[in-house]
Amino acid sequence: MSESADHLPTDIEALQALVLAARAERDAAIADRDQMMSQLGRLQHLLRQLQRAQFGRRSEKLDAQQLALAFEDIEQAIAGIEAEDDKKDPTAARARGDKRRCNRGALPPHLPRVHVTVDPEDTDCPCCRSPMHVIGEETSQRLDVIPAQFRVLVTHRPKYACRACEQAVVQSPAPERLIKGGLPTEAMVAHVLVAKYAWHLPLYRQAQMLAAQGIDVQRSVLAFWVGYAAAELKPVYVRLRELILTSGKIAVDETVAPVLDPGRGRTKKGYFWAIARDDRPWGGTDPPAVTYNYAPGRGAVHGLKLLDHYRGIVQCDGYAAYKTIADAACDDGITLAFCWSHLRRHFIDIAKGGDAPIASEALERIAALYAIEKTIRGVSADERCAVRQQRSKPLVLALKPWLEQQLARVSSGAAIAEAIRYGLNHWDGLARFLDDGRIELDTNIVERSIRPLVLNRKNSLFAGHDEGAENWACIASLIESCKLAGVDPQSYFADVLTKLVNLWPASRLDELMPWAWAAERSADKFAA
Repeated sequence: MSESADHLPTDIEALQALVLAARAERDAAIADRDQMMSQLGRLQHLLRQLQRAQFGRRSEKLDAQQLALAFEDIEQAIAGIEAEDDKKDPTAARARGDKRRCNRGALPPHLPRVHVTVDPEDTDCPCCRSPMHVIGEETSQRLDVIPAQFRVLVTHRPKYACRACEQAVVQSPAPERLIKGGLPTEAMVAHVLVAKYAWHLPLYRQAQMLAAQGIDVQRSVLAFWVGYAAAELKPVYVRLRELILTSGKIAVDETVAPVLDPGRGRTKKGYFWAIARDDRPWGGTDPPAVTYNYAPGRGAVHGLKLLDHYRGIVQCDGYAAYKTIADAACDDGITLAFCWSHLRRHFIDIAKGGDAPIASEALERIAALYAIEKTIRGVSADERCAVRQQRSKPLVLALKPWLEQQLARVSSGAAIAEAIRYGLNHWDGLARFLDDGRIELDTNIVERSIRPLVLNRKNSLFAGHDEGAENWACIASLIESCKLAGVDPQSYFADVLTKLVNLWPASRLDELMPWAWAAERSADKFAA
């Protein structure tokens, strides 16, 4: 509220009313500001609590996907409050803008730059009206986007004839296509695959997104493309699994894959068995990779088929099927190494309940082993083994009798007794890491690889049939192996599908593995 001196009232009562109105306006603005700052403070406190849940002790952590959603909502609310405050307080808006410029980092150099020059409307001197010249400039960069652009690739194949003899006609053969007589290029099919299996967009949603661009492609047509692509990629997928099974150590886990069972009008339980390899923690040369394998059940018979002829170390949880698989292998065939993370979870569940001194001490003892592992990550297997013998082995040797003593003290039916028995029953496999530097303390590599399957399962609900689940396993294996190799799945699929439809030789499938494909691309880029 403002009045010029010439328009101020002259009588005292009117001046008093004006002052009171100004005070009320000021007080209301202060109250709004205080309420906004109070709300901002509450949200920031909640954000700090979530950050503690993200980076704190494992027992306090939330599910990663739930945590991400919570972060998004709170950060959006904080941004909304700051936006309102920016409109009311230009000084605060400028301060926040300066802070963003300092902290936002540089945009990647490979992105194309579009230069826009903003000149003053009048470049004549405001004093003498003489033309002015440029003495410098300020530049700023912002991230822009061009929405996904679909285009039509028109292929022309001219026919050439001889004027002299009028008999010979020459024409280039038509390029091979993944979908004979179909609409999509290999890059378009790759786009559908990655959207479904990497970014978890079911096909019916993709069909809706295409319709919004005026492109009428039905969900059933997209499914047809996916099926063709999976059939073409299957030899690469099979070879990927063969290469992983040549490794001296693998990690194995399984997760539910609901599959529609039309005969019963509901879904049945299938399973994805995941096999992962990651030798980076001990400096191994084999590149990390993962493969998923669909089976109609979880029994040992499916695991036996999956690991048939495998000879090496299998790191896994305590599921009885793995013990059956190891027993069925010949002498010196499969060696089981069990997961300390699974043992730790038993004690975490108990410690959450409150007063649980035995579970808390067990967690502290296991945490000491993990602390040692952090110091030797990335060194050779022999170095890891030497450190474990010196530092970890005394802790493990002391833990077993301590667990036996605690088991004798507690009720046999108690949850803590069950957790202790789990550890003692799997002790040989848990302690195996002490004598082999290649073995990890846990199976986190394969558990991390299973999370994308779980998210896709939540979005797609179930597979339509067993063959659909097998296609899912094939494409997801290649996508997740691409991620482990630092490869863009879209570029990979577009190139590999093109090579395959042009009769890429089976003897050279190893060159199509994600890590080999990435190495070739890097070499070509360096040569150029």
